[in-house]
Amino acid sequence: MRVLIAVTHLLGAGHLTRAAALARAFAAAGHETVLVSGGRLAPLVRLDSVRLVQLPPLRIQGFDFARLIGPDGETAGSQVFADRKALLLDTLSTLRPDAVLTELFPFGRRGLADEFMALVQAARNQPGRPLILASVRDILVPPDRRSKVDEAHARVAALYDAVLVHGDPALAPLDASWPVDPGLAGMLRYTGYVDEGGAVQAPDRREGVLVAAGSSAAGLDLFRAAIAAARLRPDLGWRILVGHFVPDAELARLSQGLPPDTVMRARPDYRALMAGAAVSVSQCGYNTAVDLMVTGTPAVLVPFEAGRETEQRLRAERLAAMGLARIVPENALSPETLLAAVLSALRSPQPNPGGPALDGSTRTVAIVQALRNQRHRARGREADRLRRALDRAAEAGRSVHLWWRDDDAVAATPALDRLLALAAGRPILIAAIPARTEASLNRRLAQSEGVTLAVHGLAHENHAPPGQKSAEFGPHRPLTDLCRDALDAHRLARERLPEDLLLPVFVPPWNRIAPDLAAELPRLGYGGLSAAGGAFVPGLARADAALDVIDWRGTRSLRDPETILAAIAAHAEEGLAGRLGLLTHHLAHDEAVWDFIADLLPLLDHPAVRWHDPRDLFGSMMDSGMPPPISLSAERPRAG
Repeated sequence: MRVLIAVTHLLGAGHLTRAAALARAFAAAGHETVLVSGGRLAPLVRLDSVRLVQLPPLRIQGFDFARLIGPDGETAGSQVFADRKALLLDTLSTLRPDAVLTELFPFGRRGLADEFMALVQAARNQPGRPLILASVRDILVPPDRRSKVDEAHARVAALYDAVLVHGDPALAPLDASWPVDPGLAGMLRYTGYVDEGGAVQAPDRREGVLVAAGSSAAGLDLFRAAIAAARLRPDLGWRILVGHFVPDAELARLSQGLPPDTVMRARPDYRALMAGAAVSVSQCGYNTAVDLMVTGTPAVLVPFEAGRETEQRLRAERLAAMGLARIVPENALSPETLLAAVLSALRSPQPNPGGPALDGSTRTVAIVQALRNQRHRARGREADRLRRALDRAAEAGRSVHLWWRDDDAVAATPALDRLLALAAGRPILIAAIPARTEASLNRRLAQSEGVTLAVHGLAHENHAPPGQKSAEFGPHRPLTDLCRDALDAHRLARERLPEDLLLPVFVPPWNRIAPDLAAELPRLGYGGLSAAGGAFVPGLARADAALDVIDWRGTRSLRDPETILAAIAAHAEEGLAGRLGLLTHHLAHDEAVWDFIADLLPLLDHPAVRWHDPRDLFGSMMDSGMPPPISLSAERPRAG
């Protein structure tokens, strides 16, 4: 596979560390992996064979997540966000991944929703749509408003294939921190905890107190309390690791008056140091919790709780319940309370490590591979079902009746060339927009076999009121106006389109037509109608194209391919005499749609399939071609 993981860490480096561990696991399994990072570079994050794409970095100041700081140290402006989005989408376009993981979004990073949504939407529009997966830690920040929950759940339901929860429900199920409804519950895939540090050798003897508090300045209060406690009991052997995002001047000030090697920068061998320590003092971020579960080191936890943060407190309470830790609340932190907790931990029995699953990296890779295989199998199953249905129809001497309509033609375009090449002489009804038709369309269609033309409204303009479904010929205008426009469309079609290809078939834009207008179409010179639903009109042949391949209400890319294949298979299995209409829109196709059509048509080159010529489809009324228009002055349409 090709895998893209998008992450932006704003405070510490925990989000990036976990995302990098996942990226390394994908790469180690032989998958080409790109990690797109939108936060500051973190020196200790390992990449190995993972390719890093660095966006213009963002961070926050203090705990204000509403104000994002750009690379220049000022509030990020629109150009920063535009540059980030452009690079993100360019990376997606170049990689063409089979799986896209968005770290934390849509459950968090709402301030970056524009770029994350752009990534997800663009990914869904790619050929052979990649898997879209949310990647979240074990515990989320509980939302303060129900609307945030509803928005996240709606985005997951509409756009995502699964939610990867990097935790173990035995320790912390997601609903301990986030409302999980039945729809979301069905999409959760627990991976176990992502173990960043690897195995460590059990020490012969534990000694000293190891203090760490992540990469950012959020742990400064803990560092200050630990340094004061070290001055009270230097005999305990303190080693205090300060994150790389803490300024050098602050580090130097913290170190004054202490023995050498007491205060130092964070180190890559942190887990080995923890394994050899008698007590670990830290906050309770995700990676620290994993380190504690691996090493079994007695711990004193001071969970970070500023700015409505509850994640670390919840996790600390779970670890304390396992006997792995003591908690000093942030609002009770002092040198004395910290030292008392350390001394208590030193006197307590050694905890037993283990319990929750810690193979989250490898299990994540396996889950994503399984999801991808499942998708391929599902499409393959529906394709096999369609083949079997067509075979049975042929054996029974039945025909499977299909026809094809394509909308919105206006001119000769590369997209039209591609459509006609795929049609390869199969009969197709092309609905052209009379008021926008160019002469190049005639020249191009004169060279094509199997093409007939229909009247696609007048100008394809929406006249529906705001908030209502789009329609050019809907029930929103007087019938007199509708008839006049339909008559103008009739006249322009005769003037601008080849007479030998033009059928008197009206195709209303957006497939919507006012019932009163439909009743008037025979009097206006039309012999056929192709729309969506509606009553039978005497004197008007009717054939609708119900199987639209585009997901207009969602991605505006390919509808679920399995659904399309299943619909054709069901039509073949039912053995109905009715004709199933395939609907395309060549100017709106992305690569995913084009690829699907290219794969579908060979499946339908089967002895059981009968492609209907639109001339036959709309019956004997088509024999005389497009009749001349009437004059509205001859008889005014009835009101209503």
